[in-house]
Amino acid sequence: MKQEIKFNADENLQNIIKRWQNWLAKERLYSEHTLAAYSRDLAIFLHKMSPDKKLSLADLAALEVYDFRRFLSDRAAHYINKSSMGRELSSIKSFYKWLDINDLAKNPAISVITSPRKPKILPKALDEKDAFDLLDETVCMASCAWQGLRDKAILMLLYGCGLRISEALALNVGDITAESEFLRIRGKGNKERIVPLLSIIWQHIEAYLTNCPYQNSVGEPLFLGARGERLSPRIVQRQVQKLRGRLGLADTLTPHALRHTFATQLLKEGVDLRSIQELLGHSSLITTQRYTDVQTETLQREYHKAHPLAKDE
Repeated sequence: MKQEIKFNADENLQNIIKRWQNWLAKERLYSEHTLAAYSRDLAIFLHKMSPDKKLSLADLAALEVYDFRRFLSDRAAHYINKSSMGRELSSIKSFYKWLDINDLAKNPAISVITSPRKPKILPKALDEKDAFDLLDETVCMASCAWQGLRDKAILMLLYGCGLRISEALALNVGDITAESEFLRIRGKGNKERIVPLLSIIWQHIEAYLTNCPYQNSVGEPLFLGARGERLSPRIVQRQVQKLRGRLGLADTLTPHALRHTFATQLLKEGVDLRSIQELLGHSSLITTQRYTDVQTETLQREYHKAHPLAKDE
């Protein structure tokens, strides 16, 4: 049996909340589950604002920036994660916006409040051994030899050139040849970049082309599926999922993790951030700077493992 959601509100505000809930259900077409979540968030807010006294519409209109910030501080003190706090704030803002649109109450203070910043999600990179194990095992996991060679060539491009999976699969016959020293890649936002091409990567692409039963002409798709069509990213993602299970690697291993590995290992070897930005095709250096966080995290972990004083902690 579902527990009734109780609002610490006077009769008038209770009726207004019911009208808001009805609007969410009838006009916004929110599901029963979403409606209940919004209602619970508002109920928590009203209780925190005044645990003992039933609030009125005038009380809500009179709340100040300090009151909203106090609510968020209280939620943080109760170890509510930032995602949940952001959702609660979104529900509260939805209610206030509806009050404003319907000329029931206005409170400019709520617009000043921003959602708590979520913690940065650091790129998940493989160490060198795991990367090579993944590449070596790729050929064995395919249903037939030419597809295994194809999959390895694709992963070589992700790991060796830092390509996105969409960029690798968008390549056509003729984009890479035995004489190619660079790749011209058109990435996000139709932005073009030049990426150096290692000869070993071409060797794996050539092995795939030699064994592929379909022989496409220049300008046609380079990487093909079982029926001769341009390969879908989902096929590569599924193969990597099988590989990580076979090798006992983390669930964070995806085709995109090889791009992260490319950048992280370059940074580890001393390549500057500006160069890595160009190689990855990031429009902002801020995006590339995430990799310095990865290196700092790794350094801290290794320090705690290695330093004699840390061993006594």
